Amino acid sequence: MNPTPVQGAQVVSRVAVLLRIVGRKPEGSPLVELVRESGLTRPTAHRLLSSLAAEGLLDQDPHSGNWVLGPEILLMGSVASARFPLEDIARPSLRRLAEETGESAFFSIRRGAETVCLLREEGSFPVRSFVLHEGVRFPLGVASAGTAIMAFLPTAEQEELLACWAAHAGSFAAGHNEAKVRENLEATRQAGYSVNPGLVLEGSWGMGAAVFDRRGRPAWALSLTGIEPRFREDRREFLGRLLMDEAHRISLQLKGD
Repeated sequence: MNPTPVQGAQVVSRVAVLLRIVGRKPEGSPLVELVRESGLTRPTAHRLLSSLAAEGLLDQDPHSGNWVLGPEILLMGSVASARFPLEDIARPSLRRLAEETGESAFFSIRRGAETVCLLREEGSFPVRSFVLHEGVRFPLGVASAGTAIMAFLPTAEQEELLACWAAHAGSFAAGHNEAKVRENLEATRQAGYSVNPGLVLEGSWGMGAAVFDRRGRPAWALSLTGIEPRFREDRREFLGRLLMDEAHRISLQLKGD
């Protein structure tokens, strides 16, 4: 028997897409960007955005006109955080990484075929890379966190993503062609940590290490980002070891060991 279609499922999907796009950046997104990235028509997008604003899930910034996350999202997030105590577990590792390296440290989670940055700890080095911040999403295999996670997925899952790589990577495909991604994944498996040599933004480097769940699957990642001179070859092994040590520490805590 065919399953009964869920009434309103399409609306829910559209709302979820809009919330994700708005949530990528603290400053939110203008309507034109939301229309372009969601694929919705302008009237449909505006109608949904207005409805979400009426419920407190979104706001429209009076100065920029951008749509931003609303107060109800904050309240929901506060309640949900009790079920996922990742802040308490990951924050100490982020602080140690930032203090020992001077670079900005991040904790990202896998969500389907993407990684989402959850937490950030600024380093002391005065020159920083601003590619990554809370809420930023990258396709798996793109940037250091996504590469670290994808490298340790089962081969079949990796090949499924690589089979439609251009569509999966989207605007990042130009800097992350399939051959380069395969090379990076193999290098990550060999070293235990990933290196992103300015593929997202020229001059902005990153390194990452996967954090594993109770089943031994890569579900999160720690990463460091900074300017290219801070990631020279003679320093990478030191940074990689720190990342792997802290990733292992978090993995053990999440497993309850």
